[in-house]
Amino acid sequence: MNDPKEILDEIVALAILAGHKIMEVYDSDEFNVTQKSDNTPLTKADLAAHNTIIEGLSNLSTQYPILSEESAKIPFAERSNWHTYWLVDPLDGTREFIKRNGEFTVNIALISDHRPVLGVIYTPVKDTCYFACKSHGAYKQVGDTSPVRLHTKKKQASYTIIAGSRSHQGDSLKPFLANIGEHEIFAMGSSLKSCLVAEGEVDIYPRLGPTSEWDTGAAHSIVEEAGGVIIETNGQTLLYNTKDSLLNPDFLVVGDPSYDWIQYL
Repeated sequence: MNDPKEILDEIVALAILAGHKIMEVYDSDEFNVTQKSDNTPLTKADLAAHNTIIEGLSNLSTQYPILSEESAKIPFAERSNWHTYWLVDPLDGTREFIKRNGEFTVNIALISDHRPVLGVIYTPVKDTCYFACKSHGAYKQVGDTSPVRLHTKKKQASYTIIAGSRSHQGDSLKPFLANIGEHEIFAMGSSLKSCLVAEGEVDIYPRLGPTSEWDTGAAHSIVEEAGGVIIETNGQTLLYNTKDSLLNPDFLVVGDPSYDWIQYL
């Protein structure tokens, strides 16, 4: 595999282009919503972003297989042979898109040997891009301003700031919150919760409920390059494309890896 930094700028531009396609629908009245087989919503914007990203990745000089949420029915027998591949969520936070609250993103990750080596997350409504690639750091860029390097925060002893889901809060998180003591919760949609960890705004994003691998791939790269980790509840690093199911186990997005977060589970 070539150094992913060589194509990072192209992937950032592609994510922004897909975001513009999403905004064309967002700013119109074309809000036809259908249900996928897993009862999650699908809009014209999902498909527009998907088609844009697939075309863009297919035009790169170096070609890798592509696994997108909107084309995920690739059997593990085929996927298991992939050394390096693209992992894409064309519109992460479709429910937030439908609610028109702006908290949705375009996620593009490059996975190699079951770990992310490049990640780009673009927030179309705020024209904000988070991006990272292995060994080169994580950055946030708003509009045409200069990118700012991201760093996670050290855990303060007496107080915890937590990112929580806007649309998927359930009872599974209550014991964790009870155990962690004094805390504040930021409710947010899509992969932006992990971005809050990466930029040091919150300490942790505990996800004790179902997600898919394309929900976390890009964010994982950004969090790691900012100094954090994404771990399963057993403390092991979250890995990709290791099994037939594309569902993630429960996980924690952690800003300070030296702190014992597992104790609160």
